[in-house]
Amino acid sequence: MKDLTVHLNLKQAHRIAASVFFFIAGLTYSSWACRIHDIKATFQLSDAALGSVLFALPIGLMVSLPVSGWLVTRYGSRKVLISAGLLFPVMLSAIGFAPGIWQLVILLFLFGLMNNLFEISMNTQAVGIEALYGRSIMASFHGLWSVGGFAGIGIGTIAVSQDIPVNYHFSLICVLCFLLVVFSWKYLLSEDEKTDSDAPIFARPDSSILKLGLIAFSSLVTEGTMFDWSGIYFQKVVQTPEHLTTVGYIAFMSTMAGGRFVADRFVTKLGTKRVLQLSGSLTTTGLIIAICLPYLVTATIGFLLVGIGVSSVVPLVLALAGKSKTMAPGVAIAAVSTVGFFGFLLGPPVIGFISEASDLRWSFALIALLGTGIMLLASQAGRISGDN
Repeated sequence: MKDLTVHLNLKQAHRIAASVFFFIAGLTYSSWACRIHDIKATFQLSDAALGSVLFALPIGLMVSLPVSGWLVTRYGSRKVLISAGLLFPVMLSAIGFAPGIWQLVILLFLFGLMNNLFEISMNTQAVGIEALYGRSIMASFHGLWSVGGFAGIGIGTIAVSQDIPVNYHFSLICVLCFLLVVFSWKYLLSEDEKTDSDAPIFARPDSSILKLGLIAFSSLVTEGTMFDWSGIYFQKVVQTPEHLTTVGYIAFMSTMAGGRFVADRFVTKLGTKRVLQLSGSLTTTGLIIAICLPYLVTATIGFLLVGIGVSSVVPLVLALAGKSKTMAPGVAIAAVSTVGFFGFLLGPPVIGFISEASDLRWSFALIALLGTGIMLLASQAGRISGDN
């Protein structure tokens, strides 16, 4: 294989390599998500039992958050990302061969742990590569995650339709990911900024990191709600036929993925502050449309706007965290991810509680307020990024 740098400059080679790892992360996670129903059937789990088993994954994520930042800071994002790029798909493959419930729980815990190790290290790589370019490119990296997600769903759909066993499917994804790692690992950025081998595992985030975390929290609550409740909203509130209940989810996912590929251009032209303000307003507007006009066309338009609104928020705040002047990039990104992840984890259950007590539309109205919160906090992000 000819050296990639013969045809591309080193900066472009770094960007392509990191993009491949973002694709691997999306491919691996979505491959797991699209076979949850089959795993439930294999182990004959009730809904409650499945919920208990699945809880092992976010526990693994939470446990690994501070450790991931420390590992990336101590050993560098390149080494950690290569390791996670190999082990994350291995954990996926192992899930397909789990012989019992407890083994499945342990593997899901490890899968969540490796997922977060992957996320922190690849975002740290992206921050370093963005610094080489001197302009915003973080959102496009996350766009590749979404492309990987769509690829995983597509492959999973084919696997389900052809009755391919879960272990064969997951093993195929593992082999594919290995090949992608072998192709791209040598072009990853070799050194991170502010790498410190003596950095503490736990670091108290300053006010700017906390504010970025709150923005991520608001956005990830919305994302989690759309992932888990969009189909139910179209079923119960919009009252669509069964075969159209996924329209809202597809609309949201499509514009969220597409928005990430154009967001960097808007950041370059308008600045981080204005893009975040626009993101918050689009999120709020989209949800209000879906709430006030709960019909197929209008609700779909609303969900399209929500997808655009949330598309660039998390990539932008992670990029800002990686430029922290008080913390190493890996630790700062892990701190923002920790606050944000609570939103992704807690949002969907809270929506369910509110819906049970009142109405699902009231639940979505609460999420619309979080879009307003993003608009208000955008000025703080603007100060961190240097925007006026």
